[in-house]
Amino acid sequence: MARSAGTARSATAATGVKRSKKRPAAAPRRQHFTHFDAAGQAHMVDVAGKGVTKRVARAGGRISMLADTLALIRGGGARKGDVLGVARIAAIQAAKRTSELIPLCHPVPLTRVAVAFEFDVRGSAVLIEVTAETLDRTGVEMEALTAVATGLLVIYDMCKAVDRGMRIDGVRLLEKSGGKSGHFLAK
Repeated sequence: MARSAGTARSATAATGVKRSKKRPAAAPRRQHFTHFDAAGQAHMVDVAGKGVTKRVARAGGRISMLADTLALIRGGGARKGDVLGVARIAAIQAAKRTSELIPLCHPVPLTRVAVAFEFDVRGSAVLIEVTAETLDRTGVEMEALTAVATGLLVIYDMCKAVDRGMRIDGVRLLEKSGGKSGHFLAK
């Protein structure tokens, strides 16, 4: 329970013991969100002082569905055509337009975007993995993540006529390299 300043003075006068004004040791420096300035206002991070390096990010996710829906995708029998071909193009386009969708992202000149799909027959799902690369002052995590989410949403859109119960999950950064923060590999 906190005491008022008057109570603290009375306790000192009564006991003759003077309390130290020395502050406790400072806590370790806390991390902060870089997209807020000192006044708490949102801003685009200044990357002018950073060096240009090769930056790579790899992200992944999955969409679970009925076994019959997965069979249609695998066999190319979906009425709207090549589901994964359209999802691949959409993912690449989303990576290129990330700064238009995520307000504080820098426009990044991508040097490569690769999209790979894998079928999880036992889990009745399609897995997507996107690798984005650049030579720039800032990373491409958001580009890879945006591409993954968009690719999965396109699969949903193209297959919803036969399976509205599909579930998108597990969208996450798998790995990143380059820049000051170094290498990250998800566990």
